[in-house]
Amino acid sequence: MSDSARDPRRVSPQPEEPEAGPGAGPPGTAAVRLGTPTGRWVVLTAVLGSGMALLDSTVVNVALPHIGRDLGAGLAALQWTVNAYMLTLAGLILLGGSLGDRYGRRRVFVIGVVWFALASLLCGIAPDAGVLIAARALQGVGGALLTPGSLALLQAVFHPDDRAAAVGAWSGLGGVAAAVGPFVGGWLVDGPGWRWVFLINLPPAALCVLVARRHVPETRDPTAHGRFDAAGAALGALTLAAVTYALIAAPDKGLSAWVIVPAVAGVLLGAAFIRTERRRPDPMLPLGIFRVRLFSAVNVVTFFVYAAFSGFFFLSVLQLQVVVGWSALVAGTALLPTTVLMLLLSSRSGRIAQRVGPRVPLTVGPLLCAAGMLLMTRVGRGASYWRDVLPPLVVLGLGMVTLVAPLTATVLASVDVARAGLASGINNAAARAAGLIAVAALPLAAGMGPDAYRDPAAFSGAFDLAMVYCAGALVVGAGLAWWTIREPKPASCHPECAFHCGVSAPPLDPGDAGAGPVGT
Repeated sequence: MSDSARDPRRVSPQPEEPEAGPGAGPPGTAAVRLGTPTGRWVVLTAVLGSGMALLDSTVVNVALPHIGRDLGAGLAALQWTVNAYMLTLAGLILLGGSLGDRYGRRRVFVIGVVWFALASLLCGIAPDAGVLIAARALQGVGGALLTPGSLALLQAVFHPDDRAAAVGAWSGLGGVAAAVGPFVGGWLVDGPGWRWVFLINLPPAALCVLVARRHVPETRDPTAHGRFDAAGAALGALTLAAVTYALIAAPDKGLSAWVIVPAVAGVLLGAAFIRTERRRPDPMLPLGIFRVRLFSAVNVVTFFVYAAFSGFFFLSVLQLQVVVGWSALVAGTALLPTTVLMLLLSSRSGRIAQRVGPRVPLTVGPLLCAAGMLLMTRVGRGASYWRDVLPPLVVLGLGMVTLVAPLTATVLASVDVARAGLASGINNAAARAAGLIAVAALPLAAGMGPDAYRDPAAFSGAFDLAMVYCAGALVVGAGLAWWTIREPKPASCHPECAFHCGVSAPPLDPGDAGAGPVGT
């Protein structure tokens, strides 16, 4: 398999139906311009697809207490409602882009959108927690196809002079979708009900498919060949599934065979995954990239940081509803400061990091986030939004602003430009895997029982302890950044995804596309 076939972000800019016009490149290169009707339709398609996935990732957390009460589910079922999606998404996202390279990026993107919409429908009509969890896993499969596919469309279709602007528009508008997610989720939960958190995906999905079929040129990589690393994808997903099951089952099952067997299986499957990737000539995850010291260091920092973020956003919405007693709408709206700050200040933070280098932002950012999470321990019954909730969220948001853009730039600049897209995809998957493990492990570490979210007093004490653990993970991340990240190389890297409001993973970024078509 070619490098571009196994790299979800490396795309060969060769649309089968290029749009001719002023400024179009030579035959065989991308020619759609951003200011043309086709260019605007392409951006709309990419924004609808990725925005749908971003919106879903933020609205579901707000609905968790209502889902649990309506379906009679325990805390473990709520953990799986979040983790089933992250499991399949993290396990398959590195494979999603290569499918588009081989079979057509528009085709695979549309399949992902339809798949995501049908899984959302199944979530919305789920009669019990088991069906909901299975449907969420199916949603993750669709997300693994459409998330890298939305960026691949832009990279493959647009003229080189317009790619950065197109990706910037996609990133900014997608950030808006993520920012309004908690508000929309709360409004839906308190209004028509939690099922509409999933059913709301159907109209934008239908519009996205219609626009894509009518206005987006099909593209594929003619050099893509060889076999897909299906074995690697399966082993990676099964490793995460086994470890996650053991962590979620432990509070209820204890050190029984229900916990020990999947834990041991996870270790064995992980070893098999590493062996498979090492031996394949065309692995989904080329392990050689981890020989780059800076790249490996940043990914370890990413793991600790995003584990803390995922744990925080999973538990804080429950704290605001279960303990403080706020409605889903108020609890969701309360979280807006973090995403709004990221939307407004991320690009400025990236420019500052280019001047000072990555070491200081990647050290200070996690420490600010840790301070914000420790301040959240003041949030309990009778808490005031302005006195108790807003200050920690502002501190957390400023820490995320300081951290995320430099982290993305450092990942891209740690490898040569031909592998920058692969580096971004791996970093994104690492963050999602970290979130998956954190959501599974934090309730266990904090002593939350199966019914903890129904007992305000018990949940509040465990929440405070969980925030201390999250802050500790961030401090570890800051320490690792300070001791391991010294190269000034990222100052020369200019990520195209300048705006980002997602809290579950760093933005996918194609690398320095301005350098010319990848692979030429």
